[in-house]
Amino acid sequence: MQVLLILGLIFVLGSLMKAFVQKINILNVVGYLILGIIIGPSGFDIIPKEFIDGSNFIIDMSLSLISVLVGANLRYDILKDMLKQIFTISFFEAMFTFLFISISFYVMFDFLNFSFDKEYRIIASILFGGLATATAPATILAVSHEIKAKGKFNSFLLGIVAMDNAFALLFFSFIVIISKTFMDASSIDPSMFFSITKTVLFSILVGALGAFISEIIDRVFRKSKGVKTTSTLGMIFITFSVSQYFSLEPLLASLVMGIVASNLSKNFYLVKKEFDNHLKDIIFLLFFTISAMHLNVSFLTQMPLAIILYVLFRIVGKILGVWIGSKISNADENVAKHLGLALFPQAGIAIGLALSLQDLTGFEIVAPIILNIIIATTLIHELIGPFLTKSILMKYCKHSVK
Repeated sequence: MQVLLILGLIFVLGSLMKAFVQKINILNVVGYLILGIIIGPSGFDIIPKEFIDGSNFIIDMSLSLISVLVGANLRYDILKDMLKQIFTISFFEAMFTFLFISISFYVMFDFLNFSFDKEYRIIASILFGGLATATAPATILAVSHEIKAKGKFNSFLLGIVAMDNAFALLFFSFIVIISKTFMDASSIDPSMFFSITKTVLFSILVGALGAFISEIIDRVFRKSKGVKTTSTLGMIFITFSVSQYFSLEPLLASLVMGIVASNLSKNFYLVKKEFDNHLKDIIFLLFFTISAMHLNVSFLTQMPLAIILYVLFRIVGKILGVWIGSKISNADENVAKHLGLALFPQAGIAIGLALSLQDLTGFEIVAPIILNIIIATTLIHELIGPFLTKSILMKYCKHSVK
C-alpha cells in the first residue's frame, strides 16, 4: 500500500474522528489515539506493519517541532519572576518520581513476573524510574492550545513541562551510564561520565547554534515575507537531524533551540502563530495516531501489576514532588495542590527513550520488556491524562473553548 494512500486515509479518518469527538465533548488528542488503536495492529489492522515500522521519521518530525515549541514557553521576560520556582518544582517532581518508581519496582521485583534474572533488578528499577520522570509535552501542549488556556497557571504548567523534560533527558542519560556500570562492575570507567556530560553539553550547543543561525537568516532577509517561519522550520529539522547523526540528544537540542530562539528573537511568536493556524492539527493528528499504532493492547493483561505500579507511583511521585517543591519555593497554593495532577500524561519522549535502549549493547534482555511496559502504560496515561490536564487548566486558567 502506497505511503501517500495511507497518509491520505489517516487525514480523512482523523478529520472525521475530530468532528465526532467534538460533538461528544472529548479532546481531539484522545480521538486521535483511539483512531490509531482502531486502524492499527491492535484493532482492525488496516495499516500495514511496514508503514508503522517506517514511520519513525514522522514521529521524529513531530517531536522536534513539539520540543521546540515547549522550550519556547521558557521565555525570560514572561517567567522571570517564576523561573526559580519552576526549576525547584521540576527538580523535586522529577526526583520524587524517579525515587518512587525505582524503589517500588526494586521492592516488588519478585512479584512482577519479569522474564530476566535478579541480577537485572537494580538496572531495570532505575531505568523505569528515569523514564517515569518524562511528561508528554505534545499532550499538554495540545490540550492548552485546544481550550486556548491563558494566564499565569498555564504559563507555569508549560514552563514546568519544558524544564521537566530537560531533567528527564539528563536523568535518563546518566542512568544509562550507571546501568552500564552495574552490568560490568569490573571495568568502572570514570570517563563514561565525562562522555555523557560531553554529549549533554554538545546537544545544548547544537540547539543554541540552530537558534542563532535561524535568527541570522531572519535578520538578513527580514524584508522577505514568510522567511522567518520557513527558515526556522528548516533549522528545527536540521538541528534534530544533526544531533541524531552525531549520537547526541536530539530532543534536548530541540528543546534548547526553542528556549534560545524565543528569548533571542522578538518575532518568534510569528512561528508559534503559524503553528497554531496551519501546522498544529496536522502534527498532532499524525503524532498521536501513529504513536497509538505502536501500542499492543494485549500487553495490558500480561503484566498488570507492573503497569499498575508504574502508573500509580509515577503520579504519586509527581504530585508529592510538586507539592514539596512548591512549599520550598513559596509557589502559589493552587500550583502546590493541583499542578502535579496535570502532569499525568506521558507519551512520545518516554517511548523515544525506551526505543533508544533497543540498540544499546548490554540492554538486550531488559530493553524489550521495558519498551512494552512503557507503551502499555502510555495507553493509560494518554487516555486519562488529557482529561485531568483539561480539568485543571479549565479550573485555573482564563480560556475560551471553541
